[in-house]
Amino acid sequence: MDRELVRHLLDETGATRNRDVLADIFRTAYDLASDDADRLDLKITRDAMREMRDAYRLFAPYRDVRKVTVFGSARTLTTDPLYGHARQLAESLADAGWMVVTGAGPGIMAAATEGAGPERSLGVTIRLPFEETSVGPLSGSDRVVSMKYFFTRKLMLMKESSGFVSLPGGFGTLDETLELLTLLQTGKATPAPVVLLDVPGQTYWHAWESFVREELVGPGWVSPHDSNLYSITDDVDEAVDAIRGFWRNYQGLRWVGSRLVIRLRAEPDDAEMAALNEEFGDLAPGGAIERTEPLPAEVADQDELDLPRLVLPFDVRQAGRFRDMIKAINGFRSAPPLEVSAPPGTAGG
Repeated sequence: MDRELVRHLLDETGATRNRDVLADIFRTAYDLASDDADRLDLKITRDAMREMRDAYRLFAPYRDVRKVTVFGSARTLTTDPLYGHARQLAESLADAGWMVVTGAGPGIMAAATEGAGPERSLGVTIRLPFEETSVGPLSGSDRVVSMKYFFTRKLMLMKESSGFVSLPGGFGTLDETLELLTLLQTGKATPAPVVLLDVPGQTYWHAWESFVREELVGPGWVSPHDSNLYSITDDVDEAVDAIRGFWRNYQGLRWVGSRLVIRLRAEPDDAEMAALNEEFGDLAPGGAIERTEPLPAEVADQDELDLPRLVLPFDVRQAGRFRDMIKAINGFRSAPPLEVSAPPGTAGG
């Protein structure tokens, strides 16, 4: 596709940022046309892009507010103790400044939306022929985006959140939970807390974990440390603490070349750095975990330059062990108190 034509199209849209990426999108569409792609393939591409654009626009005003996505069965009744658990969980996190993201359907999704309240909730629903898919406080609201495809829906349910809670459910809940864990295990998603929440007396997640331990860890299909990617509890307060506590000191990461940069809220002291290297030095093969000023690439991007940071040559196969390191960082004496998120509606506008 001619560069001048691409430049003209971008000028027509008024785009001033990320023009290189937008140019690639134009070229990909052009290439699909020249490939004589199948009509169904083109319709999938068109619909997926439309759905993602709608979702990006929904979430954009709240990009600076931490969000938790709640997964669970659409068939959970209001009389089920799980319903009350989901409602209480969402209410507690909303009171701490978080927003709650759900599939905007009945059951657990409705419970979480009720708990958070419509002003602290966002929904990504799916259109199904046999099940009501948008109910409760968000029904008919402009805080819901509707999806045709499960893959675009899961992308938005996972991309936008800083924490995840899965309550018991069917194939859909297991699909969402396992895809999330796969993304975290492989480094395709940035680290985030995942809580598998049950109610006292039920064994859904412990039975699932027994399967993982016996049928996956036992034969070597997954690492024993991969169990660090999630926690199981039947206590709502523990679930809330796990979600919020994950971000007590740890604030995120970025790759700069082959080095992993970890952003923190407070800089560790010398004793804490020594303890970190003694316990987790194996995560930095051929190097060490070190304090650092923002690296040149971060300075060029003006990327959270006010935060303290650590740097290491990270072994990407150690996602489970890295969770232990985050836990240690959050437990440092130097770690600040838990932070309250910005209230909904204050970000991006």
